[in-house]
Amino acid sequence: MMTAYIIKLLVLLPVMGGLIFAALWLYRKYQPALMTAQKDRRVKILETLPMGGFTKLAVIEFEGQTLLISVNRNRVDRLAASVGQP
Repeated sequence: MMTAYIIKLLVLLPVMGGLIFAALWLYRKYQPALMTAQKDRRVKILETLPMGGFTKLAVIEFEGQTLLISVNRNRVDRLAASVGQP
């Protein structure tokens, strides 16, 4: 009884590890393609930087302006703006 459990564990553990690795690999491979799909939009996310917790800094482009914004759960604040390309 216990031997069957250990054999199942030894078989399924590498399978689960492989599935997790494959999912992470696919995410890293196709994430840049999702960012390039924004070319037709008026608002473009140029870069994001996690700052810890639920706060992020983001550089976005909107109507010829480049904006630095802070994003958290409750608010979005504009920190800086410049006209033209970054």
